Amino acid sequence: MRGHKRVLVVLVAAAAVAGASACSSSEGGAEDGRAQVATLESAGSTPAASAKPADARPRERLDTTEAELEVMLEPYYKCIREQGATPKKDMGDKFGDRAPAAELEKLIKADKVCNPKFYPLPPWEKDPANPESRDFARDVVKCLKGKGVKYVEADESGYALGGPNNDSQSISKGMELAPECEREVAAKRK
Repeated sequence: MRGHKRVLVVLVAAAAVAGASACSSSEGGAEDGRAQVATLESAGSTPAASAKPADARPRERLDTTEAELEVMLEPYYKCIREQGATPKKDMGDKFGDRAPAAELEKLIKADKVCNPKFYPLPPWEKDPANPESRDFARDVVKCLKGKGVKYVEADESGYALGGPNNDSQSISKGMELAPECEREVAAKRK
């Protein structure tokens, strides 16, 4: 084994020396004697301003607070307003059955434009695009059952509380304990 490690160290050192000498040789390089640094820029490339595109949707975390979520939603609400509609949060009591049909229609059209661009993505653990999201939901269900929630099951959108008869105790206890179970399961997966 020692012989293999020594050969590897020698090869790495030789590659480093060869790389350093290749980088320090210059074709029309620095005339003032300063060393030049090799870069991997190609002609016509421009450096990225940031790793996150300017129009990337924000992503919720499992521990996102209501206040943080409201901040994340502001670009979405702005887009809805720019489309000539009123966001649900601004409708108050007029939303739902009391909302004028024309206003709801405008909101639906605006949402089709704004949602894919600005509406926050769910936490990665709950995102259907995450291949492990079903496993996460299954583990949260196991945790909730372990804490005494009687009617809870994993489904295609995550997990459902209350069972077929909408057991109010399971729903309220499950909603109270779900954030704790989600954090516990996420911590175990890291």
